[in-house]
Amino acid sequence: MINQLVQHLIDQALAVQLIEREDEIYARNQILSLLCLTEFKIEDFAEKNSLEIPDLLDAIVDYACEQEIIEDMFDAKEIFSSKIMNCLMVRPSTVNQLFFEKYKQDPKTATDYFYELSKNSNYIQMKRIGNNIEYKAATEYGEIDITINLSKPEKDPRSIELERTVKKVDYPKCLLCVENEGYAGRVGHPARSNHRMIRLKLLDKTWYLQYSPYVYYNEHCIVLSETHTDMKISRETFLRLLTFVEQFPHYFVGSNADIPIVGGSILSHDHYQGGHYEFAMAKAEDDWTFEMAGFSQVTASIVKWPMSVIRLRSAQIFELVEAGAYVLAKWKNYSDEQVGILAWTGETPHNTITPIARKKGDTYELDLVLRNNRTNDEHPMGIFHPHADVHHIKKENIGLIEVMGLAVLPARLKEELVEVEQFILGKSGEVEDYHESWAEELKARYYGVASETNVESLVRKEVGKKFLKALEDAGVFKHDEVGMEGFKRFIQSL
Repeated sequence: MINQLVQHLIDQALAVQLIEREDEIYARNQILSLLCLTEFKIEDFAEKNSLEIPDLLDAIVDYACEQEIIEDMFDAKEIFSSKIMNCLMVRPSTVNQLFFEKYKQDPKTATDYFYELSKNSNYIQMKRIGNNIEYKAATEYGEIDITINLSKPEKDPRSIELERTVKKVDYPKCLLCVENEGYAGRVGHPARSNHRMIRLKLLDKTWYLQYSPYVYYNEHCIVLSETHTDMKISRETFLRLLTFVEQFPHYFVGSNADIPIVGGSILSHDHYQGGHYEFAMAKAEDDWTFEMAGFSQVTASIVKWPMSVIRLRSAQIFELVEAGAYVLAKWKNYSDEQVGILAWTGETPHNTITPIARKKGDTYELDLVLRNNRTNDEHPMGIFHPHADVHHIKKENIGLIEVMGLAVLPARLKEELVEVEQFILGKSGEVEDYHESWAEELKARYYGVASETNVESLVRKEVGKKFLKALEDAGVFKHDEVGMEGFKRFIQSL
């Protein structure tokens, strides 16, 4: 049986062009070695291969556990699966050579190749990603995306315990460092044997392009610095982002903010996120326009979006960068106590920007989302952070992906929302304490309306409202009279 599984995996690798026919024997022998097998019988397998690569990998890994080649633990299985796929992968130099050969034809052809490679190699975990719950929710700002993240499996308790006891290692320094390419992995650090990166030049320095193993949207990529340096939003950030979309005009790219609370999950390594997807924020219309003195080649507007977004447009990258840098410099030191904005508390900075770049036709766009990470007694997690009334749905930071209109919600909601649905229908739903008041409100609102056929869609719509409220909480200038007057005061200061 194991011979069949190995051969079926080889056949699938051939079918998706991970390997060529000349590589078959070599690749098979490498996999046999991992399985501690010393022979392979060539047979005419009668059973037709109907399994995809992820399923074949699971079956082979199960065999390795049964034969006690590896421990039956999540981390060990991930490492072994990644090593198997590395037997079917070309070296990074070849990946880069092929990428740039295809780039000469067309940038999209190059990224299509790399994205398919990353999926076929099981580096991008498409089977697990398929478990996510995804839908769109209509709002006054357009349709926002909702994802309940089920793609990352729960850690094995034994792995967690083992992680506490193993010696701490600082190689690679973080999950984004280039040293992750081909790294086998260890307890507490993901397997990356089958990981490949594309070398790019941005402002005469080497940066790397890779895809997220758990993509949240189409071609969700990460662009990371060669050096392990802290996140920093600056003039150079804007220039790098726009240089990237100049090279890959079918992609957007943006950066998380560079300070805690409003920043991303990894602030210790400078990186951006991009992809081939149009978020609701990118489709949002101008609310009102204004002129920036000294930047005649730039058109500027305030975007109709729950967060506070300045959109700059120009056909000239340099002019756009300078305008963006000017706004950043002004915002970093801007305070307006009438709307709760303080730039500094002592020597602690609070203001920064989440920037996003894209190209539409011959015009470059640079969105500048104004952020402030100040806290107070009422909002200890952040004044411009999801407030307590939405924490039962969304408590985590509003990072780049959420800013653009995609909610990444915790896996716990899959089961918890079903209980809320049952409660609304008057059945024995065991609603979590933190959902109780919300569930009561929904039950009263949808009395006589909710049914078995529509209750799921009703609750999903309400989850969308909660995420919208989280975005509104994160906006520094609210969409009311006081907030808009405050926004105008900032614009007038430019």
